[in-house]
Amino acid sequence: MSTDTFAFAGRTALVTGATNGLGLQTALRLARGGARVIVHGQTAQNTDTAVAALTELGAPGGRLEQAVADFRHLDQVRTLAEQLTEHHERLDLLVLNAGIAAPERRTLTEEGNELSFQVNYLAPYLLTRLLERPLARGTDTRVVALGSSLHRTANIDWTDLTRAKRYSRIAAYGQSKLALTTFISSLAPYLPAGHTAVTVHPGVAETATRPLYGTVGHPSGEVAETVVRLCEPGFEVVNGGYYEGLEIAPTGQQVSEKRSVDRLLKLSEKLTAAPEPAVSAV
Repeated sequence: MSTDTFAFAGRTALVTGATNGLGLQTALRLARGGARVIVHGQTAQNTDTAVAALTELGAPGGRLEQAVADFRHLDQVRTLAEQLTEHHERLDLLVLNAGIAAPERRTLTEEGNELSFQVNYLAPYLLTRLLERPLARGTDTRVVALGSSLHRTANIDWTDLTRAKRYSRIAAYGQSKLALTTFISSLAPYLPAGHTAVTVHPGVAETATRPLYGTVGHPSGEVAETVVRLCEPGFEVVNGGYYEGLEIAPTGQQVSEKRSVDRLLKLSEKLTAAPEPAVSAV
């Protein structure tokens, strides 16, 4: 693990879902690389445990901060964004890692959204939108979203977004990751000069989502190396691009269809009550 290069010195990073697995390993590498890392988790207990584990693994305690929000509740996402904006004038790196494997049975949130669509897409969408100001003030800000190769065979079912008529966990999960990839791709034209956003499928880690791929998972630490490389400000990326590993890769068809992009963004604003996007910000 290349932790002595201090590639992230002076940078403030928020890693969502950083309490275990890939998120924890990403946070560890960023902290050891010099970043101040905001460790996000679902509960205060989870983040306490994660920070203790990160410190034990060698992350400097003075570079770790905790943030709590359950992405199953959009009000908690709004509160998180308010707190971060209040305490951080700028953010240089946002790693949208938090996510879940769609449940075996169709499950709705209290807002009426299909669970994986909200946790994997609507919550990250809302958080990114509400953090426009600190992200815009960052230095060479980068947004890195954890996507999935399964988005390429997925579709957004506009007439049945919650999959009430025909539910499968792979279809629901793929739909959520397709929406996330589309959103990140759409950010590029609105980012300040020098700021970038990418989606990455870094490989299949041995986490709860691994069974969806029907393959053997790799250790989270190994997969995290790819995520961290893409986070480095000196690593050039295609703005708005989708990566598999460290290579740019083709996306699903809907990602680049203007009609689909516009429809998704309008729907997302409606479902999250997000503000109209500012042209000069993220």
